[in-house]
Parts: sequence; C-alpha cells; structure tokens
Amino acid sequence: MFVDSHCHLDFPGLRERVEEVVARARAVGVERIVTIATRRSAWEEAIALCERFPEVFCALGVHPHQAASEGLEDVEPLCAACRHPKVVAVGEAGLDYHYDRAPRERQLANFRAHIEAARQTGLPLVVHTRNADEDTAELLEEEMERGHFTGVIHCFSSSRALATRALAIGFFFGIGGILTFRRSDELRRIVAELPTDRLLLETDAPYLAPEPCRGRTNEPALLVHTAGMLARLKGVAVEEVGRITTAAFDRLFWKARVQRCGS
Repeated sequence: MFVDSHCHLDFPGLRERVEEVVARARAVGVERIVTIATRRSAWEEAIALCERFPEVFCALGVHPHQAASEGLEDVEPLCAACRHPKVVAVGEAGLDYHYDRAPRERQLANFRAHIEAARQTGLPLVVHTRNADEDTAELLEEEMERGHFTGVIHCFSSSRALATRALAIGFFFGIGGILTFRRSDELRRIVAELPTDRLLLETDAPYLAPEPCRGRTNEPALLVHTAGMLARLKGVAVEEVGRITTAAFDRLFWKARVQRCGS
C-alpha cells in the first residue's frame, strides 16, 4: 500500500536491527523502502544493504553537510555506482544554510554536480534544502534550462514560494512526519493545496518521528501516521493516499518500478 521514499537504514538506531525494521514495515503495508546514502564512503554499504532485501532500494549522494570533505568534483564515480540495479536515485544533495557545516560555494558546486549526474543517468534527484529556499529555486531553474532532469524536494517543509517554483519545473514533494506536528499548520495548508499526484510519502528515519510517536526513533513502519494525516487533509481514505502516492513514486522512481515488475 505504501512506499517510504526516503529513510536512512544505515544510520545508528536502525542499522543494528534492520531485519526487524524492514519486517515491521512490511507488516503494516510499506511495500518498498528507499534508503539514502549521504556520504561517498557509505555508497557500498547502502548497496550491500539493498541486496539483502527485495523491497529495499537506495539513492547515492553527498549531503550538503559533507560537501567540503566528500563533495563531487567528477560525476563519473557516482554515475558508475548508479548503474547498479538497486540504485534508483541520485542524492540527497542540495543546500543547508541552517547549519552551514560546509562553505556555501562548496554546497552549490556539489549540488550542481549531482544535477549533472541525474541528467546523465536519467535518475531522479533527491533535494535537501533548509533555510535556502531562494538559492535552491534559482539553481534548480537555472540548471533546468541547461538540460532536463527530474526530482523531489525531500522532507518538504519550506515556503509556498518554493513549492510553486518546484511545481513549475515538474518536481515532486516528499511528505514526512513534520506534517503531523502540532505547530505545522502552515505546512498543512500548503500541502493541502499541492496536487496529490505530486506527493510522495517518506519518513527520513531515524529522524522526525510523526505524532503520536515523537521522541521515538523513527522507522518506515511509522509512515502510516503521516499517511493518515495526509488523507485527512485531502479528504480521502488512507488507502487512496497509498494508491496515489505509490503511483507517483512509480512515475518518478522508474527504476524501482522496473525492478518491481521484473520480480
């Protein structure tokens, strides 16, 4: 019924009990999971983890926090790694001006490199943006003019302006546990207005556990709480949310769809 389009099964809190985590997700109807490798040094581990579970896929990238230490200068290693059948997306990459753990010019260069990798591979780009809406929108629009690529704004909790500009270039939106938080009224208003067929469900586990599980380690099985909130916002049954968001996932993450059809 559901797809967790973004989590981190290799992070502490999940990696130690990954078999249990995947089994619990399966038990509540989370049929596929995309785990995100955020460091170049983690790519091999992510691929090996995917090979253990038929329903687990991965994205490979370098998070903006690591843009200075592991940022991409040559896209070929990433493009080569993306040829593995279980690698279904590029990223996450983008801009994080909240923590600024890497110089902004290095974040921008790393972001552009990932966009080029997305173009060359045809895989969707998973975008991280925090306190950087204007630069993110400008860079995506500029790069789109240079050549088409697809992608998703992961863990969307940004402004209406970014949502409008991302929609205009064909992007999707990853909706996670923040949607359920008590102080997320403005986010709920924005998401209620977004086209449902551009929405994906995600957890960003082990982070951002949804209500009523805040304070716990997040995991893919808790996706059902976010799905329930989205169903209430859209005025549809939770099963319909599962159907629509899974269809959106299949359109964007085409390689995971091909793998599923071939299994």
